[in-house]
Amino acid sequence: MTKKPYENTRLVAFIERRVLELKPKKSQADIAAEAGYVNANMVTMIKQGSSKVALDRVPALARALECDPAYLMGLALEQAIGRTAAEAVVEIFGVPVTLNERAWVEAIREASGHSDPRLTSRSQAAINAIFGR
Repeated sequence: MTKKPYENTRLVAFIERRVLELKPKKSQADIAAEAGYVNANMVTMIKQGSSKVALDRVPALARALECDPAYLMGLALEQAIGRTAAEAVVEIFGVPVTLNERAWVEAIREASGHSDPRLTSRSQAAINAIFGR
């Protein structure tokens, strides 16, 4: 049995799970078409680990999988260059911000009048209280 080069990546596990979660409303062929893949079997090839996700395809694939593009990009980057190199990219450029997190940042900016507020112990306590911590 030939080992497939990407079969043990976190991206493969994530895509397998999302395809299963989306199964009631769309097929793998639908997902492939929405992502712009000419080959309808491309999602299968990615799930099997025989093909990787091209980084330029991440935004369209994220829309097709109905997932956060920043999260998917992190997994695709890890698959493309390896976990250690992907961690170095995050160390240099910071953690990718998800769409949900961007909404929080925008709300903070609006609430603060775009004053670039520091995270104080009081504001940290307020955030913790929102999440019941």
